[in-house]
Amino acid sequence: MVHCGRSTPTQHNFGSLLISSPQGHSGKTVVAIGLCGALRRKGFSVQPFKKGPDYIDPSWLTLAAGRNCRNLDLFLVPVDRLIPHYQKTCQDANMAIVEGAMGLYDGLTSPESWTTAEIARLFNLPVLLVVNTTRMTGSIAAMVMGYQRFQPEVPIEGVILNYVSGSRHEQKLRSAVEKYCRLPVVGSIPRDLGLTISERHLGLVPSREWKESESLVEKIVERLEPHLDLNQILTIAKRFKIPGRSVGDQNEQEKPKKNRSRKVKIGVIFDSVFHFYYPENLEALSQEGGELIFINSLHDRLPEIDGLYIGGGFPEFFLSQLEANRRLREDIHQAIEEGLPCYTECAGLMYLCQSIHWQNRSYEMVGIIPASVEWSSKPKGHGYVMAEVVRENPFYPVGTILRGHEFHHSKLSFSNRLDCLYQIRRGNGIDGQRDGILYKNMVASYTHVHALGTPKWAEAFVSLAAREGFNQVSLKAVEA
Repeated sequence: MVHCGRSTPTQHNFGSLLISSPQGHSGKTVVAIGLCGALRRKGFSVQPFKKGPDYIDPSWLTLAAGRNCRNLDLFLVPVDRLIPHYQKTCQDANMAIVEGAMGLYDGLTSPESWTTAEIARLFNLPVLLVVNTTRMTGSIAAMVMGYQRFQPEVPIEGVILNYVSGSRHEQKLRSAVEKYCRLPVVGSIPRDLGLTISERHLGLVPSREWKESESLVEKIVERLEPHLDLNQILTIAKRFKIPGRSVGDQNEQEKPKKNRSRKVKIGVIFDSVFHFYYPENLEALSQEGGELIFINSLHDRLPEIDGLYIGGGFPEFFLSQLEANRRLREDIHQAIEEGLPCYTECAGLMYLCQSIHWQNRSYEMVGIIPASVEWSSKPKGHGYVMAEVVRENPFYPVGTILRGHEFHHSKLSFSNRLDCLYQIRRGNGIDGQRDGILYKNMVASYTHVHALGTPKWAEAFVSLAAREGFNQVSLKAVEA
């Protein structure tokens, strides 16, 4: 197979690609990682994207590309904000690679909308279809042709064969695709390469939990690159350049950073436990004048901060360590009692509860929320959320409709009624009807929000943290 040389591309705005498949578990993520890494080696500045609200796949794509992966989600973010943001994010890159979600035509109201195919159309992205070829030869032509003809305006431009069992198998597959579908086969990946990332109940294991994550990405790139026709892939990508932005788009997206009368320190617990944060959420806090102070939940004490943000993650795999850092738990409890603004999502909500029960043992947590967390073998909340704000609070005006997402196997057990902000219109939240626990200046919910789709969130958070007469919280004196 012909490959590119090691020369650095000179054209700034080179091209774009979208990696999709007929169905999930076809190998899209591994292919996307391999392409990001291989093109980065060739001198391209690769900007990765993931369709949908995922946090885990983007963590791997970020490692492979060396740039923060962004999410393209038309449910969470309106298209008139998402397209300019895509263009802005790509402005200093010369290759955009988007990994789809599930199958090409799967989505919230599939096959009509919120699908990977819709992303391909709106962003003018050429689709490389990754096909799981297990126990298949000539039938691949019927499958691929069906995807071509189902929505002809979706630009399917090439096929990558995955899990190929040998040279004879490859030849039959390649011949069928090229003869009947008139598409180039731009990759053929043997089934015995051993390119797998461990999975568990919420999908792949996040890269931040793997000490060997960087070496695994390197292995994927090394083993995959010889089986991809990078010259042909780049020829396809070059025909679909990243569009430039209009002056109006630039003015709307590039607002100056807000100046505050003093530094507003926003603590962010960011480590191997809590790491589900959209880059745009952290950037929005900075844009509003917040100075981000990163905290490790396993080792640190609470520093001097004006607000605290705790995102999602997998606390169930770190419960002994979280319980062992008792001083931080006490710091957070006292700070919230004293009025520290605090915003938490999913794992952060769980951490603020009294205890988490996991595998026949209970672990003490922060204890500010009078509830315990119990585990279920099946998801208790999975998918998109629509919630109406129905109570006065420091973050959102009453009547606001929040669009977010949730994915959790846990549920709360509580004896007294919890004060909640949100009435669930779609999704599960805490109990199928409510979400967003309110206590003083703390809001804790199962719902994740995206700052681009909830633009007032960061402004309200930083403004609350900067409010007049509020003293910074320093609790280093709390003793065991």
